[in-house]
Amino acid sequence: MGGHVTGAVTALASELPEWVTLLRAPNPGVMTLDGTNTWLLRAPGAAYGVLVDPGPADEGHLAAIAALGPIGLVLITHGHPDHTEGSPRLHELLDGVPVRAVDPAYSIAAPPLTGDEPAGGGLTGDEPAGVELGGDGCGLSIRLVPTPGHTADSICLLVEREGRQVVLTGDTILGRGTTVVAHPDGHLGDYLASLELLSTYRGIPALPGHGPALADCGAAAEFYLAHRRARLDQVRAALDEGAQTAAEVVAKVYADVDRSLWWAAEWSVRAQLEYLGRDTGADGVGLDTP
Repeated sequence: MGGHVTGAVTALASELPEWVTLLRAPNPGVMTLDGTNTWLLRAPGAAYGVLVDPGPADEGHLAAIAALGPIGLVLITHGHPDHTEGSPRLHELLDGVPVRAVDPAYSIAAPPLTGDEPAGGGLTGDEPAGVELGGDGCGLSIRLVPTPGHTADSICLLVEREGRQVVLTGDTILGRGTTVVAHPDGHLGDYLASLELLSTYRGIPALPGHGPALADCGAAAEFYLAHRRARLDQVRAALDEGAQTAAEVVAKVYADVDRSLWWAAEWSVRAQLEYLGRDTGADGVGLDTP
């Protein structure tokens, strides 16, 4: 369980609701897998759609999104550039569509998301007339699920129509492999609590920020929890064996991971050390004992 995971952690979703459309950005890589997943949500016959994560500032990708309009709102799962870089240009292409994120830095023409309101709440009047999320506008119920950990501003979205649900997980749960805790912004304690919450969504498909859709969000979250706990045990063992820096912990715990990814593994190790009450060694010094 503590080894490097590269495949899907649960069965893949065999089908998605008709009101879900995937547009994958052309930015494949070791951190983005096949590319950033941009999700369009719109019930049949609805006036407007809701877009989740515009992705990179790729003109072709953004034009493909705009071609599927009208879109009444853009939502951001977290502020990393592979999810948000295209937001300003998409805002222009969609005639000033509001963009909402937890972090005000990534919200455009709309207030930030607070986690205690419907996703369409508190709109500013700049959006097209008649947009009413969770009502007649997009024909869907969209509920924010705050899930900090990967980053401090990470959220998921629970979407429902006529008894059918999906969870958009951003980078909190990926379609393949496991995600990093992006220390110091990300926090492992928060991440474990978020996974505990997501583990309650059994049998609901997960639509991740990267990789294929998974059949069971709850099962994926439970796997992630077990994996994280196993990694923590490995970090404790590495410290007991004399590891003195975050890099030395990475070399012991992530020896089965390609060295080109060790820089990302070090993010997670620093988060693990902080969680364990140890000095993260951010300045390159040795790790203090508890």
